[in-house]
Amino acid sequence: MYNTPTGSSKKAPTPPKGLFDWLYSDIAIDLGTANTLIYSRGNGIVLNEPSIVALNQQNQAVAIGHEARLMHEKTHRDIKTIRPLRDGVIADFEVAEQMIRGMIKKVQKKWYSTTRKMVVCVPSGITEVERRAVRDSAEHAGAKTVHLVDEPMAAAIGIGLDVHEPVGNMIVDIGGGTTEIAVIALSGIVYAQSVRLGGDELNEDIINYFRRNHNLLIGERSAEHVKCTIGSAAALEEELEITAKGRDLINGAPRTRTVTSEDVREALSESVNTIVEAVTKSLEQTPPELSADILDRGIFLTGGGALLKNLDKLIMETTNLPVHVAEDPLTAVVRGTGKVLENLEYYKSVVS
Repeated sequence: MYNTPTGSSKKAPTPPKGLFDWLYSDIAIDLGTANTLIYSRGNGIVLNEPSIVALNQQNQAVAIGHEARLMHEKTHRDIKTIRPLRDGVIADFEVAEQMIRGMIKKVQKKWYSTTRKMVVCVPSGITEVERRAVRDSAEHAGAKTVHLVDEPMAAAIGIGLDVHEPVGNMIVDIGGGTTEIAVIALSGIVYAQSVRLGGDELNEDIINYFRRNHNLLIGERSAEHVKCTIGSAAALEEELEITAKGRDLINGAPRTRTVTSEDVREALSESVNTIVEAVTKSLEQTPPELSADILDRGIFLTGGGALLKNLDKLIMETTNLPVHVAEDPLTAVVRGTGKVLENLEYYKSVVS
């Protein structure tokens, strides 16, 4: 696990409390392809739920988050489940607004509370049109003021780095839809690369592997379970195995199949290598003085994808650099977004 380098955890000043702050709720959102996390000012992380909505025939939300996830791939004709975000950006604006509004309602304890400020993190590689879509969705969900912060910047702040320093830090944030690689110094992103490949693509690799090699069709949730349980990027000290359930593509009957971590590693290899190659390319594009800093400080992995077994080991072997997996990498981005919310004046140079 990663510990903040000495001298890089300079604390931001605590802003004074306003007289009417109790009337408002200021929140920070990590609007992810797979999961949405909400940080509430003064309360920390108050919600962590799947980014999925169940709709009825009138396109009204009947379930959001965990409840909708339980319905996913098990619905009848009157209910459909939709994931409104794809590749880190909003694919269905109307459903995204319903999801954001519903999740905010879950964390607002007072009926009269309104959302004054909202900080939302976005992939660094999205277009201005996509940024505008995120801002509009947040405003339509009830926010009076919306600030956007790039995911790699939020991740760096979340793991305790002082992004204002004239020191280079490389962040690799592997989410559900995108892998964000950025070199950060002096409150800005010196170099960024956004690869539209993440946990969802790894799940798809596992589904294709079962279909191709075992004539077995498994669902997205089963693929996710296989990935989290035995998925790896490099050889394990002790190889694992798991039994997956699905539908036989030849006779249509339900069937089980046992696979090993070696099989799953082979299935994931192409996507994992794409991520490693993107990291290597980013290092090649980094200015030499910042490269020297990265040599000393290493590469920091955040996001759910950082939990893939031995991914840090593979990147370390490929780049010959130290690689640190953040403590609780799943919440690094929302923790950073929360710090920005708590100290907007201090972090004004990193928001838009």
